[in-house]
Order: sequence, then C-alpha cells, then structure tokens
Amino acid sequence: MPINLELPRKLQPTIDQAHAAAAQIFRPISRKYDLAEHEYPVELDTLASLYDGLAATGQAGAGADGGRSHKPSKPQAEGAVSNGGNMQAALNALEVCWGDTGLLLSIPYQGLGNSAIAAVATDEQLKMLGKVWAAMAITEPSFGSDSAAVTTTATRDGDDYIINGEKIFVTAGSRATHIVVWASVDRSLGRAAIKSFVVPRDSEGLTVVRLEHKLGIRASDTAVLRFDNVRVSKDHLLGSPEVDVKKGFGGVMQTFDNTRPLVGAMGVGVTRAALEELRKLLEEAGIEIDYDRPPALQHAAAAEFIRMEADYEAAYLHVMRAAWMADNKQPNSKEASMAKAKAGRTVVDVTTKSVELAGSVGYSERTLMEKWARDSKILDIFEGTQQIQNLVIARRVLDKSSSDLK
Repeated sequence: MPINLELPRKLQPTIDQAHAAAAQIFRPISRKYDLAEHEYPVELDTLASLYDGLAATGQAGAGADGGRSHKPSKPQAEGAVSNGGNMQAALNALEVCWGDTGLLLSIPYQGLGNSAIAAVATDEQLKMLGKVWAAMAITEPSFGSDSAAVTTTATRDGDDYIINGEKIFVTAGSRATHIVVWASVDRSLGRAAIKSFVVPRDSEGLTVVRLEHKLGIRASDTAVLRFDNVRVSKDHLLGSPEVDVKKGFGGVMQTFDNTRPLVGAMGVGVTRAALEELRKLLEEAGIEIDYDRPPALQHAAAAEFIRMEADYEAAYLHVMRAAWMADNKQPNSKEASMAKAKAGRTVVDVTTKSVELAGSVGYSERTLMEKWARDSKILDIFEGTQQIQNLVIARRVLDKSSSDLK
C-alpha cells in the first residue's frame, strides 16, 4: 500500500506566509545583521505585528504566535488524526530559516521558551501569562548538555519562590519579556526536583551580565543571566510543584519533545537554502544533475549533490514525523531526538560541503553560503548535542534508563 507523504492543504497558508516573510523581509537584511551583531532588527516589529493581525483573524498558522496555539481548542475524537500546532510550527520554522536563522530567533514572541510554556503550562497559566516573549534558560557555566546537572535553586518562601543562580547561552535573553528558568526546588532530591519557572525579565535581581560574540546566528542576542534572590510567584511554576522521585523530571524534559523537532526544522530550512544556491552555481558551471543516471556515472559534484539531497529529504521526513506525533499526543521522545540528530548532522555537512564545492564564491560574502555554514553549527548543538541525541535514542530503543545507560 503506498504512503501519502503530501502535507494537508490546510497547512499551505502557513508555508506561504512564512516563505513570503523569509524571501521579502529576512533574506534582504540577512547580511546586514550578520555584520551588526547585537543590533536589534527593527524590521521584525512589523513582522510581529503582521502575525498578530493574522492570528486575530484566524488566518495565521500556528507557529506564527510563538507556540501559544499549540494546544487544540477542543478535544479530538477517538481515533482522529490531527495535523496541528506542532507541525505548523515546524513548517513555519523551516521556511523562515530558509531566510535567516538568527532573525527567526529574534522575532518578538517567538522564543523557545514559548514552546516550553505551551508544552507544560496549565490552561489557567496560559490565561494568566497572556502574551509573553519567553526565552529559555537551562545551560549553566558548570555544565552543557547534561540538563540534570542544574545548580540554580528555587527556594519556597510563602507564596513565592526565590531563585538564585547563573544561566549562559540564553537565546533572546536580553530582548524577551520573560525567561523560562530551570531550577531545583530541592537539590538533595536530584533531578526529580528540577522545575521550570516563568520569570519576568524586569524582575528585581535579574541582570544581563553580558552578550556573547558568536560564530553564527549573529542577529540573535545570546545572553548570560544572573539571578540574585529573584522573587517569583508560585503560580509561575510550570506544571506540578510536587517532587515525584519515581517519575524523575519528565515534566520539564517534555519541553524538548516539542522544541527538538522545531530545531530540526530550522536545520532543514538552512539545508534547503544551501542546496538551492549550490544547484544554481553548479548549473551555471555547466554541471548537470541527472536523476536518471547512477551518481557514480556523473560529475563528482553532481554525485555529491544527490547524496546531500537524499540526506535533506530524510531529515525533513524525520522532523514531520516527530511533529505529527506530538500533535496526535503520541510519545515522541525518540523521534524528536532522531529528528534533531539527523537534521543537525545534515545541515552542518551540507552547508560546509556546499562552501567547498562552490569554491571562492562559496567562501566569499558574495552569497550567503559561508554565513549558512557558520549558522549551521549551533543547530547541531543547542537543544542537546549530537551525542546527547544519540544517547536518548539508544535509551529508547534499548529500553534503558538514564542510570543504566550514560
């Protein structure tokens, strides 16, 4: 029986809107803000207003609202198939990153923390928080991908929590209105006590220590944040405040099941941009890509292009599968990591190889190819490195716990 891999028609408006923004707004200013690191892209305010207007009239696809519409408005009938917010958000990210990844990460109200809120927050919290632009603060100076090693603390004080600690590599940390902070409510209980809190960025005691200078995604600000006795209401703790030692910290980790396919989609978008530019350059050089002949019988550059294009297709399908599972309330931890791992590995390989095959044109600033190669590396690092994704996949396939397989 054949498998239909076409996208539902209702998702086409999301693709069209996002691609138009990428082509007409992002691409023209991509180099400008790559060269002007830490300068806020004012052009994005217009885009954010446009998204808000479309969302208000029901014309914007989910993902154009920072993840606030990921939860279905009404329950699905038993056995029904949903193609909703997660898949739309992935397609939105894919198309916009075809334009510029750093600019996507800079769009107001589009932060990775918004996906965390959508994944974990209760309906009451969603109403209370309203319209926020949320950054995600997980990584600390003492650890990278080991999210269970959080040392930031959240101590209960009446109806509030007092947060102390330092977070690094916080995307949109100086621009977002709120920060989703991972902190331990009781370090003696290990990873089970790690909770996520939504902290207003203008809270007393929360300071931006510095902004990082980076290899890529320079349009996006990446901040170091310090929390010095920052007081936040208990209502801003996402999910249950109870510490379930047996369950571990699956609640906060559920965030990654939503965001890893999004990062995978970002990688797929950059990969497609590089392949399209490379194809154009190869054709201008008289190199034909012939799908009716075996790659081994073609020009070496054409054979390499076909190999990379196959990897691109595989990464795309991984991302769509993981997003579809999330929309249909199916456990997708393994698939989310597979999507992130495949897309992250592919985008680094394709953009680097494209620069190589394009020669001096690819290495120069005459095109955006060298920029895409620089931007691609972060897509294989944040939301969990390649090694972490492979570890998660192995645990799921072998049915091992984190203590069994490290």
